[in-house]
Amino acid sequence: MDKRGYFSGFGGCFIPEILNETFVELVKAYEAARADSAFWQEYLDVMSNYSCRPTPLTFAGNLTRHFGGARIYIKREDLNHTGAHKANNVMGQGLLVKRMGKTRVIAETGAGQHGVATATMAARMGFECTIYMGEEDVERQRPNVFWMERLGATVVPVTDGSRTLKDAINEAFRDWVSNMDTTHYVLGTACGPHPFPEMVAWFQSIIGTEARQQILKHEGRLPKRVYACVGGGSNAMGLFSGFMDDPVELVGVEAGGKGLDSGRHAARLSSRDASVGVAQGYKTYFLQDGDGQMKDTHSISAGLDYVGVSPILAHLQAIGRARFEAATDAEVLDAVTLTMRKEGLIPALESSHAFAQAFKEAPTLSKDDIIIINQSGRGDKDIFTVADAFDDPAWKEFIKHKAEQYHA
Repeated sequence: MDKRGYFSGFGGCFIPEILNETFVELVKAYEAARADSAFWQEYLDVMSNYSCRPTPLTFAGNLTRHFGGARIYIKREDLNHTGAHKANNVMGQGLLVKRMGKTRVIAETGAGQHGVATATMAARMGFECTIYMGEEDVERQRPNVFWMERLGATVVPVTDGSRTLKDAINEAFRDWVSNMDTTHYVLGTACGPHPFPEMVAWFQSIIGTEARQQILKHEGRLPKRVYACVGGGSNAMGLFSGFMDDPVELVGVEAGGKGLDSGRHAARLSSRDASVGVAQGYKTYFLQDGDGQMKDTHSISAGLDYVGVSPILAHLQAIGRARFEAATDAEVLDAVTLTMRKEGLIPALESSHAFAQAFKEAPTLSKDDIIIINQSGRGDKDIFTVADAFDDPAWKEFIKHKAEQYHA
């Protein structure tokens, strides 16, 4: 950080005065926890005993042979408890909530993985839980909504604006202002007001720490490049953190949607459509018009369908430490198909953006080079979206039959 909460001028803490004491309390609790080695050990114990860490680093031999270039490894965050990297952050914040003595947690979610992880944490730690989710995302991620509710969370569909992730964040902040004495907002990505970007990145750094140790054990050397998808930026910051001081290229992949020239995408750092602004408590690149009004975004993946990006990632681009690309919906579906057929793995649509970019670049690299792709989540949550995209007739017939059964 250049100064408290800022990274090359990005970040900060732009909050209403009523939330000031709440953030003072949060910063104090976070800084005390970070200085306490016992807290980190408690966190590691929880992640090991409850969340299946360390997750494997899997050599993708079939994909490596298929492309004929770099040796491809996949960091398996899909095997983390609840099926994604999101558990890393929410379990850490849950331990902080216990330290602060609060009894209720709220969260936003897009793809639903953060919502499921938060509901899981709340069930385990005994907190009341409310999840805000854009109405559009509720429809396309219905299985995750089902599990959140079964875990005891109240899921609130947000009907404002584009009815996606940014609107869910806005609604969660409104709730927090009204209930800050008892409630902690478990922000799900490395965005928002300080200390959230730094704090979320700290909890997610477990990904990169493990990946670095694992690749040295497997290969005895570091990778040439590491790839991660970028919505808000938590899984990317998690992977990148392990290699920040190494001569390893960091590649973040955003949602190219229908194409960067279409106006229907969610690419902030890899397109010319974003500009610097302040919204949702922090300063970064946003997809906004000349009046500072947020534009609608589009991605086949609900988790990348967000208007802003982590201030830390904006900083890494500004200093030339990370490169950012975009993958289109079509490229993502191709990457999902190839990964399933070659490796028997089903990456989430979000993660598949990283796969798509890595697949473009792997054939251009030497066979002595190594790359790591972060499979930030598993794809079973995307069954409705993927089945629709492939226009699967058997799936359609199944849905019709099930609807008839419910109607009867």
